[in-house]
Amino acid sequence: MKKIFLIAASALLAVSAFAQPKFAHVNTTELIQLCPEMDKARETMTTAQNEAQETFNDMQAEFNTKFQAYQSKGSTWTAATRESKEKELTEIQQRLQEYSQTVQMELQQKQEELMQPIYEKVNTVLQDLAKKGGYIFVFDTNNLLYVDAAQSHDLTPEARKALNIPADRTLETLAAELQAQQAALQQ
Repeated sequence: MKKIFLIAASALLAVSAFAQPKFAHVNTTELIQLCPEMDKARETMTTAQNEAQETFNDMQAEFNTKFQAYQSKGSTWTAATRESKEKELTEIQQRLQEYSQTVQMELQQKQEELMQPIYEKVNTVLQDLAKKGGYIFVFDTNNLLYVDAAQSHDLTPEARKALNIPADRTLETLAAELQAQQAALQQ
């Protein structure tokens, strides 16, 4: 009985010693940037940034108008009026600075809120594909210096399908789309 157990254990060790672990790699940046949900997030962020910029521009215009009035009429004002206008200009400048700082933090928080579900979705898809494929490690090509494609399977195409990313959509076509949008906004 002991002999049979030793033979079985030896056979199991021999088989496991020759079993090749399965590795895979994936480009998460590509998946995240091309994910359809990312388009909506970019659109939401652009709208929020434009609204914040409009508000800032309005505040800046108010300051400029009042500053020009101060410069052109300040010499004719009484000391009390001039002091009051200077105080008002200082307060507007402080509001501009506070608004700028606050809106930057809010926009950053909004971006994190929009990105979190995208990260989770991509991570879930990759974990599912890795489990189904029997991979023990999946590496992100964005953080590797070298990947031997002959010894590692590229999960990116399978993940693109699972995330409903069109086959003809690439980071290059995305860059062209974004540049066209920027050019249209500047006209």
